[in-house]
Amino acid sequence: MASTDYGVLVGYDGSSSSHQALSWAAHEARARGVLLTVCHTWIPGSAGPPLAGEPEDLARESAERILATGGRSVVAPDVRLLLAEGPAAAVLCEHSDAADVVVVGSRGLSGLSGLMLGSVSLQVAACASAPVVVVRGHWRPAGQYQPGPIVVGVDGSKAAEHALAFAGAEAARRDVPLMVVCALSDAPGSLAVAHDIADDAEQTILRWEKDHPGVEVHRRITIESPRASLLAAAQDAQLLVVGCRGRGLGGARGMPLGSVTHTLLWQAPCPLAVVHTH
Repeated sequence: MASTDYGVLVGYDGSSSSHQALSWAAHEARARGVLLTVCHTWIPGSAGPPLAGEPEDLARESAERILATGGRSVVAPDVRLLLAEGPAAAVLCEHSDAADVVVVGSRGLSGLSGLMLGSVSLQVAACASAPVVVVRGHWRPAGQYQPGPIVVGVDGSKAAEHALAFAGAEAARRDVPLMVVCALSDAPGSLAVAHDIADDAEQTILRWEKDHPGVEVHRRITIESPRASLLAAAQDAQLLVVGCRGRGLGGARGMPLGSVTHTLLWQAPCPLAVVHTH
């Protein structure tokens, strides 16, 4: 299938979280039939005072060893190792426009103890051009466990349309149902506004279904909050998909991520995909 230069681009730093992200990314690359690009970044002098040689040499050598370890641990038919100089979030965002999807762990080696989400994950989810998957929670099928559905939140916004397209493609690729959630409790103003949101969401779903008749689609229209309804639906899901922000139902204007998406990045019980409109 046609793909971008990097295919599935995954950030790797040797942490247990990045190992999980690498495993998920390899599975995704195999399913898509595309290149897996494993990216590790380094900053000159980051290895500390040298015992021998220049600081930059030590930092680069350390980065090369970490990246090689990641490359050896992955099982994928076509793997590229990408070593880049610079902050991890900036590098991944810069290369994201040449990737099908960017994959990161929930937190890396530089994360502060006790935090459930790393700054790199948050920055990449907010600023990358391609869809970003933050690998967290459960996702591996075990024993006779039936793989769960793909869950996507919709509200009739343009971001939700892009999220639905991404989620639907994942459901079709994995041959699992697509659960579409539309939550109305955060709708501003009146019942009429909530009705308009539900109607816009339904029209979006119907347009998508018309072009993808082979995917089993379930609807869940609820008066619960988007946070509560999506978290509940995702308990048995293998992937939760949301747009970067909804139709102005929370979060400061102009921010790249809405308040619901930001909350899910911290609390989702399974891998979370954030899909931007650009």
